[in-house]
Amino acid sequence: MQIKLLVDAGAMKPGPALSQKLGPLGVNMGKVISEVNNATKDFKGMKVPAILDIDGKTKNVSVKVMTPPVSELLKKEVNILKGSQQPNRLKVANLPIETIIKVAKTKEKDILSGSFKATVKTVLGSCVAAGFLVESKEPKEIMEEINQGTYDSLINQKSDQASPEKIAKLNEDFEVVKKKQEIILKEIEAKKEEKAAAKAAVAEGTAPSTGTPVPIEAKKEEKPKK
Repeated sequence: MQIKLLVDAGAMKPGPALSQKLGPLGVNMGKVISEVNNATKDFKGMKVPAILDIDGKTKNVSVKVMTPPVSELLKKEVNILKGSQQPNRLKVANLPIETIIKVAKTKEKDILSGSFKATVKTVLGSCVAAGFLVESKEPKEIMEEINQGTYDSLINQKSDQASPEKIAKLNEDFEVVKKKQEIILKEIEAKKEEKAAAKAAVAEGTAPSTGTPVPIEAKKEEKPKK
């Protein structure tokens, strides 16, 4: 029997959900938790898929740990907890292509894409959804450049370490992006405050009249006086 879990790497703890799954099977929960934490310790701080293969007769449990989702690996690389809530407008990081290659190497066995280059493009797809820039560009632009062979040398060599100079330049570029985004964030906040104020005014009955329609009663035509 197999049980699939999504656990906090290196920090799995007993809980009601786990008890409901393992309790009826007569499995040593403490031992399972210890084995899972040991198997996932290298990914600490991330959510990791784990599969428990349980022998119904012997009660022995083998633990198979999958690599974390691409989004989790990317967030760890830039040390953030969440991606962008508005990825088309607001960016949260600017990564070198080498970081994309590094994540692709980690996920290579899990992503059945046919080639390592295709795996790199899959990782770039996750960058789109998370609001990451790559090489100071939109990830879709990098995908097109990959199709054109721009990064063939780095991808073929699986180069996963960018130079300090390159990282410094990308950070400098991103500072410019963040300053532009500050204006967008202020606009978003101003609209939120405006909506909140309008809602409060309606609740207090101080909102300006919007011309509420009044039912029109049928009127009898007055006969002209003779």
